[in-house]
Amino acid sequence: HLLNLLGLLYGANNQNFLSFSVIAGFRGTVPHGLSLEIGDTVQILEKCDGEFTGWTSTDNEGSFGGIFPSNYIHLKNACVKNKGQFEMVIPTEDSVITEMTSTLRDWGTMWKQLYVRNEGDLFHRLWHIMNEILDLRRQVLVGHLTHDRMKDVKRHITARLDWGNEQLGLDLVPRKEYAMVDPEEISITELYRLVCEFNTLFLSYHFYRCNTESDWYQIHENIIKKLNARYNLTGLAVSLQLLHGDIEQIRREYTSMFTHGVSITRKLGFSNIIMPGEMRNDLYITVERGEFEKGGKSVARNVEVTMHVVDSGGQILRDFISFGSGEPPASEYHSFVLYHNNGPRWAELLKLPIPVDKFRGAHIRCEFRHCSTKEKGEKKLFGFSFVPLMQENGRTLPDGTHELIVHKCEENANLQDSSRYLKLPFSKGIFLANNSQAVKTTKESFWITSFLCSTKLTQNGDMLDLLKWRTHPDKIAGCLSKLKEIDGSEIVKFLQDTLDTLFGILDENSQKYGSKVFDCLVHIINLLQDSKFHHFKPVMDTYIESHFAGALAYRDLIKVMKWHIDRVTEVELHEHIQEVLKAQEYIFKYIVQSRRLFSIATGGQNEEEFRCCIQELLMSVRFFLSQESKGASALCQLQAVFLSSFPSVYSELLKLFDVREVANLVHDALGSLPTVMQGDESLQAVKLQSIGKTVESHLYTNPDSRYILLPVVLHHLHMHLQEQKDLIMCARILSNIFCLIKKNSSEKSVLEEIDVIVSSLLDILLRTILEITSRPQPSGSAMRLQFQDGEFVSCLLSLLRQMTDRHYQQLLDSFNTKDDLRDFLLQIFTVFRILIRPEMFPKDWTVMRLVIWDSYFFLAVIFINQLCLQLEMFTPSKKKKFMFTFILGEHKLHFIPALIGPFLEVTLIPQPDLRNVMIPIFHDMMDWEQRRSGNFKQVEAKLIDKLDSLMSEGKGDETYRELFNSIIPLFGPYPSLLKKIERETWRESGVSLIATVTRLMERLLDYRSGWQKIGCTVSLLNFYKTELNKEEMYIRYIHKLYDLHLKAQNFTEAAYTLLLYDELLEWSDRPLREFLNYPMQTEWQRKEYLHLTIIQNFDRGKCWENGIILCRKIAEQYESYYDYRNLSKMRMMEASLYDKIMDQQRLEPEFFRVGFYGKKFPFFLRNKEFVCRGHDYERLEAFQQRMLNEFPHAIAMQHANQPDETIFQAEAQYLQIYAVTPIPENQEVLQRDGIPDNIKSFYKVNHIWRFRYDRPFHKGTKDKENEFKSLWVERTTLILVQSLPGISRWFEVEKREVVEMSPLENAIEVLENKNQQLRTLISQCQTRQMQNINPLTMCLNGVIDAAVNGGVTRYQEAFFVKEYVLNHPEDGEKITRLRELMLEQAQILEFGLAVHEKFVPQDMRPLHKKLVDQFFVMKSSLGIQVYEQVHR
Repeated sequence: HLLNLLGLLYGANNQNFLSFSVIAGFRGTVPHGLSLEIGDTVQILEKCDGEFTGWTSTDNEGSFGGIFPSNYIHLKNACVKNKGQFEMVIPTEDSVITEMTSTLRDWGTMWKQLYVRNEGDLFHRLWHIMNEILDLRRQVLVGHLTHDRMKDVKRHITARLDWGNEQLGLDLVPRKEYAMVDPEEISITELYRLVCEFNTLFLSYHFYRCNTESDWYQIHENIIKKLNARYNLTGLAVSLQLLHGDIEQIRREYTSMFTHGVSITRKLGFSNIIMPGEMRNDLYITVERGEFEKGGKSVARNVEVTMHVVDSGGQILRDFISFGSGEPPASEYHSFVLYHNNGPRWAELLKLPIPVDKFRGAHIRCEFRHCSTKEKGEKKLFGFSFVPLMQENGRTLPDGTHELIVHKCEENANLQDSSRYLKLPFSKGIFLANNSQAVKTTKESFWITSFLCSTKLTQNGDMLDLLKWRTHPDKIAGCLSKLKEIDGSEIVKFLQDTLDTLFGILDENSQKYGSKVFDCLVHIINLLQDSKFHHFKPVMDTYIESHFAGALAYRDLIKVMKWHIDRVTEVELHEHIQEVLKAQEYIFKYIVQSRRLFSIATGGQNEEEFRCCIQELLMSVRFFLSQESKGASALCQLQAVFLSSFPSVYSELLKLFDVREVANLVHDALGSLPTVMQGDESLQAVKLQSIGKTVESHLYTNPDSRYILLPVVLHHLHMHLQEQKDLIMCARILSNIFCLIKKNSSEKSVLEEIDVIVSSLLDILLRTILEITSRPQPSGSAMRLQFQDGEFVSCLLSLLRQMTDRHYQQLLDSFNTKDDLRDFLLQIFTVFRILIRPEMFPKDWTVMRLVIWDSYFFLAVIFINQLCLQLEMFTPSKKKKFMFTFILGEHKLHFIPALIGPFLEVTLIPQPDLRNVMIPIFHDMMDWEQRRSGNFKQVEAKLIDKLDSLMSEGKGDETYRELFNSIIPLFGPYPSLLKKIERETWRESGVSLIATVTRLMERLLDYRSGWQKIGCTVSLLNFYKTELNKEEMYIRYIHKLYDLHLKAQNFTEAAYTLLLYDELLEWSDRPLREFLNYPMQTEWQRKEYLHLTIIQNFDRGKCWENGIILCRKIAEQYESYYDYRNLSKMRMMEASLYDKIMDQQRLEPEFFRVGFYGKKFPFFLRNKEFVCRGHDYERLEAFQQRMLNEFPHAIAMQHANQPDETIFQAEAQYLQIYAVTPIPENQEVLQRDGIPDNIKSFYKVNHIWRFRYDRPFHKGTKDKENEFKSLWVERTTLILVQSLPGISRWFEVEKREVVEMSPLENAIEVLENKNQQLRTLISQCQTRQMQNINPLTMCLNGVIDAAVNGGVTRYQEAFFVKEYVLNHPEDGEKITRLRELMLEQAQILEFGLAVHEKFVPQDMRPLHKKLVDQFFVMKSSLGIQVYEQVHR
């Protein structure tokens, strides 16, 4: 106590205390020792001789603390929150590190449980993720990462933490910029948005290698067509890293990367953004293919292409051919050579980075040479092609594929003088004037593809004319008109030059060309609105900010803009005006920047004139927006276009005007919108979107402007919410409004805003939430808020949290009548009742649930503490009346059974005190129901239904049943419920109910645990049928069991399970309601459907005999209704099942007896024994391993003896497993001769109730010479509760019978079984049912060889001697029977050898002869005459 007191004093009077982190576990076994776990935070009180005194942050309510060694902890920087008894120590490290540490600690415990539950896949995946997170944690702690790399690492960490939390079912963690957020520090609307944000990125790469060189050119197309078989995957691994920023920024931040010769590859084509001032002039040439003649040779040529870039003077340009990034530039290109191919395809791409000043007059020359295979290194020139890069008018070579003429030439031709061939035609599509020589060379062709990526050269003549407008001033009007016809890609490439041209024309002659320049500017702005060129907007932004120089342009732009808006009523101009309104954002940008440039140049002259112009422009806008029209008119379209981009103008106006001025201008504009909601639907949606953009704009974030804009925003919101239209957008706007209001802010502006919101929206917000939560939900799905619905809820909570007492008082005063106030209170209470339902939010949204519960409890406390409910202030008569009416009155009956479910959910919370409070409530409910009805069947039915539902959802724990049946008093003033019931007159029925509920809970807890799901379901199914007689619950569990069997491919068991439901139905026309997955139908139809489904499952389980029985039953029904069509189908199905019996092979499963001993097993298995039908091909060893995998903590018992009581009561799990032999019920079929084994096999392993297990042992003195004399057998017969197969692969042993068989009886049975086996094999061999004779050979060899070596002889020595006969006179008949069986076996063997001789293959003849000789010896030993036919 003294230590605790000192701790409190220390925390109260000392601001700087020491906080440490535990680095090793300490048990605290020394006197006054403090137990420590790794990762705990420790607060130090004092230090003495290497030991510390203090307490951990996990101690409950500042407990006594203790002593621990100083070397078990590590100093850590921290801060304290909520100083005092409940203070929290928070490390000052990176929040991601804190989250990683706490999360990994939580995962550690759950990770071990995965191993215990045998979830190996998730166990190993989580192990890898935890190691990866630890590695990333080390990188963060080292602190050597760049800013961008740190962001990437944190992103990887949080993605892995979220994945692990989701896999383990942990709570969702809301984050902002990778750091956990404090729900107390942000608005509820922002918190709601954070828990909704998740994304993941996946990348995959494949690399292919071409097998044949002739296929190289089409490898890309074949891969796209999924013709991958002809290519090999290469062993190439590539790691990728995404770097953010431009190349210069990356060079600065990743300097080490550029010290290793990194190659920088530019995009093939223009980049997404071509910034002003960026220079590029790259010509890409793809050498495609060629068509050549043999040239007088008998075989095709081996053609090599050599390419040069030649300037206007005939000189080869050096180092202007690039083969790829990182490769040094070259002056010439040599293609690869395809052997003997006159139609080679190369498809090789080259880049020619030729400067602009060398482009004019330059051309590409390709020379073709034949490479001889006889004379190594000899290359003979036989032709050439060329192509100029620019035409005379300045246009460059068009993009696309060009078929070039191959000009023949001599081997020693001199091509240095380019003037000699430049006059020749170069392309078959483009001939020059002198093309007479081209006709002779048209047989051979060479194809190339060109693509120019240039910011200074163009292939468009109109663009050239516009850019050179000063050269031809008379063509200005025509050039401006043709601008709209130029391809957009050409305009954006030369965007800066084009804009400079337009404003240059405007400056020089605004009167003549002002309108046309404005139209061209609008065209270019709208061109950038296209998704194809949208990424060029930053280019225009940069141009306006840094390169635009039109200081006088604002006058013409405002004038032309106003002229268009004033003419919105002129129908013929609507299309053009619409284009202008689309471009208003950038038009205002040009206006503002132009005015700023003018002000800088003139010192702010004509400021008043400019303001008047803007005011007049916005007055035209207000008049335009105020126009009302009916339906979807052209005017509505114009208004919608204007509103969609109007919010983008705010930021431009703020550059020149005060924030209040802009807010008033926007308020007036938006306020002029008509309030009619019956107009064009699309206009109403755009209007709301404009309001939303206004709220999201920078203008609205300023408190001064926000108070001006808020009324008009709320006005439009109110109208849409009232009509229940555009709720998604309304929710988004409301969330943004509340995100800007700081929590618990006492600023005057915020309080005034809350005033406006409460008066405008609170009522309609409540009605909206009630509307969306009362929508009909899809059948079978739980109620769950959609995203926009959740935003409405978060907005309501934000508003209630911001409201002060003054706001609440104003709200109450606003209601004119008590009825209005009552309706409002009912609304808000109904909303909260809906929102606190568990299913309203996903299960991992704990943070949002806590926020709602916080508001709920706050409201509940206020309600309880109001003066009108304080009993101590009541008069005695009023108090008595109140107590009688609301506490002791008969009104309780109105809450039965409605409140049983909610109260039961409360008891499922694992808090003893809370559960004890509920005991008298349940007792009281049962008592009142007994008084009213004479029984409490209603309470029982509701209790059982709700208990099944809740426990199946995973609620409740092992101690839960003690709430009902424990006789030990629990904490609190009340004993257990059973104790209270024992005092009542209805004690007997009450105790019976409690016992029933307890047994149900035992089964439900087992079912929920996940162990042996099928077995638990069978247990519950039988309980509902036999003890509770609740048919609907029984049928539900039938179908749950059926689904489990189908999932496990237990088709026979699935059929037997569904047969339980089928047996409940009759062949009648009684209508049945829709139930589970069954539609509304008659009982006859449902039974027919069940029959067909069961037959299908029996067929899949190869249990065809049972399917035949059902086929006959349903066929009788079809026949009674004269439904011959279906009758025919059913007879054919029955016939097909007979065919399958005779034609298909069936495996006979093995059966295993399993004993589950020890208290650690589930209730339905504990200290019980079962017989299980094994899977196909499953033997004893495999079955034992499967059981040990299902119960990893179980101990396998190595003997078959019955365990003693210590094993039964052990706190452990023991498994006793051994194989058992089925005892068929229908022996008649099995013993009848002539029945095929395909038929007999079914009766051997089906409809089996009894199983046998033999344990041999020796009684008395064991004779070493002949062990058969003392060999007894303990035969255990197990009788099951149900026959196998059935609704489960397992059935409990109901009864066991143990008998001992004497050595003589054992010998008789052994011989009987062996004789029967021999008969069966001989019969199969005779009827040719055996594919080979090996089984018969092995059986004959086993019997004859054993007999020769003493098997049957030992029986003679043991039981036929005089001594045994005299000592056991009662065994006379048995001895005679044994002698008969031995003689019978000899006859069977003799006949079997005769059959064996007929079918034995030639290579096995020696073995057959050996068997015959041994059989002769065996018969001699038995004293039986040897017949001659055996030795034929």
